[in-house]
Amino acid sequence: MKKFTPTLLVLFTLIGVLVGLYISNNKQQTILITTAGANKVDELMQLMRYNYVDSLSIEDVIEEAMPKILNELDPHSKYIPAAELEATNADLASSFSGIGIRFTIQEDTVNVSDVIRGGPSEEVGLMAGDCIVKVNDTLFVGDICTEENAMKRLKGPKGSKVKLSVKRYGEKDLLHFNIVRGDIPLESIEAAYLINDKWGYIQVERFAEQTFTEFIIAVAKLLQKDCKGLIVDLRGNGGGYMSVALQMANEFLNKGDMIVYTEGVNSPRNIDYANGRGNLQDIPLVLLTDEISASASEILAGTIQDNDRGTIIGRRTFGKGLVQQPFEFKDGSAVRLTVARYYTPSGRSIQKPYTKGDDEDYALDIVKRYERGEFFSQDSIHQNDSLVYKTSIGRTVYGGGGIMPDIFVPSDSTRYTPYLNDVLRKRLISMFIFKYCKEHRGDLYKFKTYQEVVDYMKNSDAVEQFIRFAKEKGIELPAEQAAQSRAMLVEPLNANIIYNILGMLEHVKYINLTDETVLKAIEVLENGKAFPSVTEENSSEGKE
Repeated sequence: MKKFTPTLLVLFTLIGVLVGLYISNNKQQTILITTAGANKVDELMQLMRYNYVDSLSIEDVIEEAMPKILNELDPHSKYIPAAELEATNADLASSFSGIGIRFTIQEDTVNVSDVIRGGPSEEVGLMAGDCIVKVNDTLFVGDICTEENAMKRLKGPKGSKVKLSVKRYGEKDLLHFNIVRGDIPLESIEAAYLINDKWGYIQVERFAEQTFTEFIIAVAKLLQKDCKGLIVDLRGNGGGYMSVALQMANEFLNKGDMIVYTEGVNSPRNIDYANGRGNLQDIPLVLLTDEISASASEILAGTIQDNDRGTIIGRRTFGKGLVQQPFEFKDGSAVRLTVARYYTPSGRSIQKPYTKGDDEDYALDIVKRYERGEFFSQDSIHQNDSLVYKTSIGRTVYGGGGIMPDIFVPSDSTRYTPYLNDVLRKRLISMFIFKYCKEHRGDLYKFKTYQEVVDYMKNSDAVEQFIRFAKEKGIELPAEQAAQSRAMLVEPLNANIIYNILGMLEHVKYINLTDETVLKAIEVLENGKAFPSVTEENSSEGKE
């Protein structure tokens, strides 16, 4: 049995008060809980403050105990200290204030990996490949150069100024840039294009404030090019705002179709229905999912599957189906408290099982899926036969957490060797590509499409250069893996160069050429099977 400190018991009472204030419909009961809890808390705090053997800060004790309290509830109820709240909320904002770059820390130096188009850094001429060595005339290299410190120095209020001194490959002296910080857009859809002049592909990275607007604009552009069907890629999308998922689902569903419902012990059932005003109700649709697709991604995938509106392709989703409500405290901190669960239209709970108080086991679930072989074989996934549900046309789907795709596509382990796994794990490819792009800036930065980069790389010795680079870093290519590894290095080297030089769109176009999940989606659309039928129930195709 777990032991609790007196402070933990106090904070359990505080959390109870918090829940009571939010969800109780009985005002008398709320007042009773609040009053009794407050008296007991005050009394215990007084005892601790004036009688404890050592000096202590009650405030510090509470700050330390709050996360532990919420950990005893479920994996997604979280305490957010005041100092972290702004950054946490910024993750789903549509913009932030800064200089407009993406960067990595390499060899104790800030290396600019990408300059955001239309941002302040592009305006003054900062370029990918530049190394920032001074910030406001102060040296910023070595041990002090961490990602956290870099963010503190580079981000700032809109209109504020920062001076950067950078080392640029081929330039003898440092270059100096005075940058006025501005609003930097955070796009959640960076890749949307027409595949083979027929099918539209849209990669949705997260469900943020402006995601629905970005989605509608992307779809409109594709329809102008005579798009006949859509592939919406939710792989790697950990979720975001539920309201955005509802808006997106509404575009595809008929009037009265259920999208999702939420319910909890103290939270009455709330059902969301499509209003029938969506503009994409008849277009063939395929959604791509994987084990990282979570929350809002699962709401969209679940409603499309249960309404038999499209085909889900890929791997089983994460299984995050708990609804959090934010509560802010006077000191600027906040609690995100779980108040309900998400359910798909057929009645499936999206949430996977968890043990209260065991965050580590919950966090390692994906690792366990990998070890069980779920990423590679459909047979390794055991459906819960006691949790059987039916879609709108009577297809069988299973509960137990996450959304199982209609067509399973395994992760392709044949594309890796032990050598390639080693260099990827140590991030040697990205380190090498950053150096390679700087050294070949004159040639590479003339290119506009991924095909131009691919053609250029065919005549380069980048693979051999990389093998020498990896050897210098302590990883030597074994003779028995040499031929296979050399062939397999071509694609990741090309993909990283394309991303560094041309950005996300051309990068995605290139990797999708050989992406088995995307190729399966194209096949489904070509065969006219994007709308599931009861005769195709549980096809769950895949490669063994």
